[in-house]
This record gives sequence, C-alpha cells and structure tokens, in this order.
Amino acid sequence: MVQLLLADQTHLDTISELAHTIWNAHYVPIIGQEQVDYMLGQMYNKENLKLQLEVNKHQFYLIHKDNKCVGFISVSSNNQADYFLHKFYIHKHESNNGLGTECLNNLIKLLKPKSFTLTVNRQNYKSINFYFKNGFVIDRVEDFDIGNGFVMNDFVMVKKIQ
Repeated sequence: MVQLLLADQTHLDTISELAHTIWNAHYVPIIGQEQVDYMLGQMYNKENLKLQLEVNKHQFYLIHKDNKCVGFISVSSNNQADYFLHKFYIHKHESNNGLGTECLNNLIKLLKPKSFTLTVNRQNYKSINFYFKNGFVIDRVEDFDIGNGFVMNDFVMVKKIQ
C-alpha cells in the first residue's frame, strides 16, 4: 500500500537525505556529478527546504510504501486548481513497478487539480516517458540558467485533468 504523507519542518532532513540518494543514483549519468552536487547544495540544504516550505508555500509529501519512505513530491499552487509539480522523486529500486503512477493518481485524488505543470530535463528519457504515459504533453522547451555556469535544458510539460 502506498501513502502520501504531508511533510513539515520535522521532515526536512529526511527529504534532504532522500534527494541526495535519489539524485546521485539517477541524475549523474544525465547531467554529471558536478552539476548534481551543485543543485543538491542549492536546493536541498535544510535552510532552502525550509524556505520552499514556509515562504514559497510548497507542499511536500513523503511517499511511503510498506511503511518505508521511498520518495517525495513537492507541489505549489496560486489558485488551488493549477499546480506546479516541483519535485517527484522515487528511489531507483522502486521504479518500473507502477508506484509512480499510483502516487500521481493519489495526488490527483488528494488535491483535485485542474492541471499540473512541470519541468523535466530533455535527456531524462525515463521520466519523460513516465509523464507521457500518465497524460502529460510537452508544452514548450526552455533553458534555465541556474548559476555557476550550469543550465537546465528542460521540457515544460502539462497535464490537464478532467
């Protein structure tokens, strides 16, 4: 059984640890270790996670499967209808078994959104295919300068929900 549990400040260390484990397993072949280290340092330190939670009003959900935390999701919305899916990460050993789709469906039931928007690296074929399979379409291509000489080359994808 899969559960999405709303996270708060007491879970920031767990989110940071999960991010480091998941990103190092998944993103190094795509963007390289140097950029992974830079992005983890920028986005997943406790201070920045607290800022995302409190100031930017991101809602974090821990993904629990069989009473073990195997990933996390982060979303935000200005109107409680159209959500931006900032983070959707699951341990590599839990992939390709329907868990991601189940989590996305549970998130839809929980939030009742009209749409989700997200960005995904254009070389992240596994995730892109997951999003296609779950009804997302490519809206546009964008490049984001994230500092320190690094650029995120992303697709912006959207899912409309009936």
